[in-house]
Amino acid sequence: MKVGISAGYWSGSPPQGIAERVAEAEALGVDSLWTAETYGSDALTPLAWWGSQTTRLQLGTSICQMSARTPTALAMAAQTVDHLSGGRMIVGIGASGPQVVEGWYGQPYPRPLERTREYVEIMRAVWARENPVTFQGRHYQLPFDGGSGLGKPLKSIVHPLRADIPIYLGAEGPKNVALAAEIADGWTPLWFSPKSDEFYRAALAEGFARAGARRTADDFEIANTCWLVENDDVEKAAAKLKPVVALYAGGMGAKGANFHNDVFTRMGWGEACAEIQRLYLEGRSDLAAQAVPTAMVEDVALVGPADKICEDIVTRWKSTCLTTIVLAGWPRPDTRARIVEAIRA
Repeated sequence: MKVGISAGYWSGSPPQGIAERVAEAEALGVDSLWTAETYGSDALTPLAWWGSQTTRLQLGTSICQMSARTPTALAMAAQTVDHLSGGRMIVGIGASGPQVVEGWYGQPYPRPLERTREYVEIMRAVWARENPVTFQGRHYQLPFDGGSGLGKPLKSIVHPLRADIPIYLGAEGPKNVALAAEIADGWTPLWFSPKSDEFYRAALAEGFARAGARRTADDFEIANTCWLVENDDVEKAAAKLKPVVALYAGGMGAKGANFHNDVFTRMGWGEACAEIQRLYLEGRSDLAAQAVPTAMVEDVALVGPADKICEDIVTRWKSTCLTTIVLAGWPRPDTRARIVEAIRA
């Protein structure tokens, strides 16, 4: 199993100490660096900025919002970073949810799986650079259908360093996970739990079995962002993450349209999720965080003292379908190498 480090997305301002953390990670043999975006900081600028200070780390987005850019725009950005980094780019993309897509990006949300399929096909056509890019889909048309009539098919001026940059799909629901297995090079889960491993393996198997599937289970990458909070007191460690879990399970979406809530409900936390969402949507985020059970945090994160974290990695996480654990959180200096090695061993 490989190890990644997550720089995430920013809250009120740029996170402190990331450059130093990235340098430490590369020195420890960590495999990859990942950034993210929602509706504040973007994923590509920090990735290029911090990635420029590295020589070996794979550079991934987890994820780039598809609605933030046309597929040709993201293909351009990806091939640019890939050139500058010497072929280390991984393009993680995702459809997000209607709250963000329609509320922030001003784009329609319906038919996200179909939109994802078109998006990926266009990006790969840009990088292949075999012909001027043309595409006539439900969501994207190149040249644009209905404009001035003066648009013409174009081919990228830049010759990509790699004609097939890896694409990972961010997905939570079984249909989207199966789509990732069918058309992508990897999958980036969100709020993965070892107890859901069998459920996700079945969804992946469905995608791998489809005609024309791009990969098999043997060469498909699964890079999961896993929160880590190290503290000798498990309750105190979990308490650090309860507001984050409450935000996603309770506030990231409307009632009946919150994919993160669905993920935790499938784990068996339906009753807790209903209460968390009720409190969050009533504007009581503090009480929503208090309603998150510690065991619910432990299902999806590494929390507690280093001994417990290493034991959880070995006994719960190593046997899952994951190929990379991306740490959102950085261990203490005296336990850092030990925790990284527990994942990699």
